[in-house]
Amino acid sequence: MEVYVRIIAGSCKGRSILAPKGMDTRPTLDRVKESLFGIIQFQLYGKTVLDLFAGSGNLGLEALSRGASFAAFNDMSRDAVKVIRANIEKLGFEQKSVVMNVDFAQAIRSLSARRFDIVFLDPPYRAGLMEKALRELSSAGILNDGAMVIAEHDAHIAPVDTGALVLYDRRIYRDTALSFYRLEGEE
Repeated sequence: MEVYVRIIAGSCKGRSILAPKGMDTRPTLDRVKESLFGIIQFQLYGKTVLDLFAGSGNLGLEALSRGASFAAFNDMSRDAVKVIRANIEKLGFEQKSVVMNVDFAQAIRSLSARRFDIVFLDPPYRAGLMEKALRELSSAGILNDGAMVIAEHDAHIAPVDTGALVLYDRRIYRDTALSFYRLEGEE
């Protein structure tokens, strides 16, 4: 059975995209995604986005639909990457995106020539990768000044400040939480 998620707003509003089959990926719930993009809607236009544990590419594609200028997508699953590429092609974002199929740390290193304004971080909940990814992002030099990292995680996990990434907001939706981090300059 195929699973679909929808683009909520922007140039691709109402269009559906495919989500990878199986339990390895977990698309962001519509209510969580609506809330997330309601919070950042005026901070997307012309921005560069990294969807680090991309799954279907749902978050990065929503950002592109709402006016982001570029999105990089990464997922370790080959099946997920096939779905991401198909979704990008379906929505016509080939010229505004790049897709990688590597470990998150390798993806961050391979993007060292780019700078990002917004990072969507949605690692597998139980894998213990959120703090590692935050630490890697904090020190990698790929974030623009004032960049925002938005981590989706289990609501029972307490978010932490990591390096130059400082937690400034947290929203809880039942068992899911969104933690918002901002890159702050070194003192």
